[in-house]
Amino acid sequence: MSLPSQDERISDDIGIRLRLVRQIFGLTQRELARRAGVTNGAISLIEQNRVSPSISSLKKILEGIPLSLADFFTLNFSPSDEVFFAADDLTEIAHQPEISMRLVGRRTKGRALGMLHEVYQPGADTGETMLRHEGEECGIVVSGCLTVTVGTQERTLRPGEAYYFRSDIPHRFRNQGTEPCVLISANAPPTF
Repeated sequence: MSLPSQDERISDDIGIRLRLVRQIFGLTQRELARRAGVTNGAISLIEQNRVSPSISSLKKILEGIPLSLADFFTLNFSPSDEVFFAADDLTEIAHQPEISMRLVGRRTKGRALGMLHEVYQPGADTGETMLRHEGEECGIVVSGCLTVTVGTQERTLRPGEAYYFRSDIPHRFRNQGTEPCVLISANAPPTF
């Protein structure tokens, strides 16, 4: 049994890569063929590694996605980060017993935002000293109520109501209600 040559390995990679790229972009073989101006059979044969396309043919097919040759050959198809998280996977980052802040994707490299599942017990308060940091933040109340102070503005938010503000404006969160408040929030860039 002989080992495949380098050309055969590259050809195999092209077929596998084309199928994965097509699926990632949500295209059927027929749709990609139509967009690229080739036959459906041509796409099928390449994906099955039964034919090896020329550079110009591959470039024409990739224009139907659209994707450059360089991106086609350099895309990393192996998952580098977790995508889904069970409730137990969220990392508790609050240091107050009456406030829970659980972060989504703590170990994700290069996070561009911080997403939190927050619970404020009755009477919970982020403190007399107003919070202030870089970026923007937003949130939506899922249950209970939460009094949000942003600069000179203050409002008690109920389920379905939300906020969005620049985080360098002094702000504070308080649960003045009688039941826990559940909040889903996000901040960018991530400050946690």
